[in-house]
Amino acid sequence: MDREPATWKQDYVADLKKVIEASPVIGIVNVTGIPAPQLQKMRASLRGKMTLLVAKNNLLLLALNELDKDKAGVAGLIDLIDGQCAIVGSTDNPFKLYKVMEATKTASPAKGGELAPDDIDIKAGETPFKPGPIVGDLQQAGIPAAIEGGKVVIKKSKTLVKAGEPIPVNMAQMLTKLEIFPMTVGMDLRGVFEEGLVFKSDVLAIDEEQFMGDLMGTISGAFSLACQIGYTTPLTIRPLLTKGSSEAMNVAIFAEITNKDTIEKLLGMAGGKMMALASQVPDALDDELKEKMGAASAAAAVAAPVSKPDDDKKKDEPEDEEEEVSEEDAAAGLGALFG
Repeated sequence: MDREPATWKQDYVADLKKVIEASPVIGIVNVTGIPAPQLQKMRASLRGKMTLLVAKNNLLLLALNELDKDKAGVAGLIDLIDGQCAIVGSTDNPFKLYKVMEATKTASPAKGGELAPDDIDIKAGETPFKPGPIVGDLQQAGIPAAIEGGKVVIKKSKTLVKAGEPIPVNMAQMLTKLEIFPMTVGMDLRGVFEEGLVFKSDVLAIDEEQFMGDLMGTISGAFSLACQIGYTTPLTIRPLLTKGSSEAMNVAIFAEITNKDTIEKLLGMAGGKMMALASQVPDALDDELKEKMGAASAAAAVAAPVSKPDDDKKKDEPEDEEEEVSEEDAAAGLGALFG
């Protein structure tokens, strides 16, 4: 009589050990309070993605302890076993496994006696009920109900039960009728083991949008730093070459190095200097250059702002005399410029 239960336990421990040995990621899941039909549906939805075995805590402890030598650190999951638990084996990373487990959770009505996971609030407004005994039932449950305009209404918003307090049975019944489901039923992943480390649920519960935003900000900062210090990678080589080309062009222009890329810009700069110099010696210019000077002067006049009275006064004021340039010096300068 004693051998059969012992054999059954040994077989079940062997099954647990197979899951632990075969799976790179192992999780401890709390399934307390999940009705059997719902648990079966959850297991069916996970079939093919991962392996889930519900077991007595003492059998889980035995399997984890026996495998700690072969899979160092897996016994760290023992501290997470509390209540009715199951073990889950998966090839997904711990964060994805946590997300899958969270997706099994659904809102559930309270039966009475449970501790409220959060504040249970009710808002003022109409209800779907017709006037009748329901008003008294709501009031007895502590819900401020009344009849107004032939309808049952909640007179004012109120916190019915604070987080951590027990939910009275009569209130639980009324909450269900009001379609307020304060409880959450689903698989609660307590922690995950992977490659010698145990990750608890508070580490796995991350805000994906915030995480991606922080990650993109870090990538952008690293990319900017790499470009700033000239660190070459497949991602930075193109912008670094563009930056190097631009800086090389600036040096070549400053040093007046002539090649097919700089000649046009250097000629443009020389032309500008020539026009500035020619404006100082108009009598020494030929007809073609005078024509160009006239066109440039006309364009400058169109672009110039309208002078104000104060500007005219300033024009009348004597200015410092500029050093005169002889015709010979101007001609010599033009000859040097144009060869």
